[in-house]
Amino acid sequence: MRRRTPPVQSAPNHPPIALLAGRGDLPHLLVDVFQSQHRPFVVLAFKGQAEEDLVKNVPHLWLSFGEVGTALHYLQENKIQEVVMAGAITRPLMSEIRPDWEGIKWLAKLGAKALGDDNLLKLVIGLVEEHGFRIVGPDDILTELLAPEGALTSLEPDDQGWRDVGRGLEVLSALSPVDVGQAVVIQEDLVIGIEAIEGTDALIERSKHLQRPGLGGVLVKIAKRQQDKRVDLPTIGPETVRKVVAAGLRGIAIEAGRTLLLKREETIRLAQEKGLFLVGLGQVQCRRAL
Repeated sequence: MRRRTPPVQSAPNHPPIALLAGRGDLPHLLVDVFQSQHRPFVVLAFKGQAEEDLVKNVPHLWLSFGEVGTALHYLQENKIQEVVMAGAITRPLMSEIRPDWEGIKWLAKLGAKALGDDNLLKLVIGLVEEHGFRIVGPDDILTELLAPEGALTSLEPDDQGWRDVGRGLEVLSALSPVDVGQAVVIQEDLVIGIEAIEGTDALIERSKHLQRPGLGGVLVKIAKRQQDKRVDLPTIGPETVRKVVAAGLRGIAIEAGRTLLLKREETIRLAQEKGLFLVGLGQVQCRRAL
């Protein structure tokens, strides 16, 4: 049986908002903010993606991929005005897609257009906006999460570290137009791994077994050129740092102003304690590479 909770009650100060949720810390942070603001909200949680505890005691609806009509009806029923997307989502297998009638019609329109992550996200945004809802970015709600520019730890990249960062930017520049990944691992000028459908965490874990003797590699993560900043911004947090340490990497470079830095104090403190450099790359530096 489909699990859902009663419609939210509207409040005058904040328009009702819906969270389309995957897994990870970011959806939990957004729910905390909505509750602290006494803002009316609902969570549309994707089955097999969002965690069970995310929706405990909050208005929610569990969805399979493709249940477009069900989702739209729930948004309209709750008088939702804004929608925010947050959390990691693994692209489903065809066997996992359970479309309703609206979903069948929508999927039929997509065809090959949905092959890339960015194209698919753009189509989802178009669908949501077409029905009168406004898409907002997580950074519009959690502005303090955007990574600042400059060295965030006392340890900064050495010459080889900066060369690896530059090499990473070159690789991501080449990959951006074909909509592949947001992250690479570089070790002494060599491309150790490129993020694909598996996501950043799996890239880091895979890199552990591919590194060569010598200086540890560097994780470089930035937004793609065509990235819509309202959805799927690059994100790191304490768990990223832990995985980087376990993989034997020695530093992380992220894009300032376009990367979400979850649990900032804990993330920076942990990187400092583990002897990693953590640096926010400026917009000019990143855009020049792309």
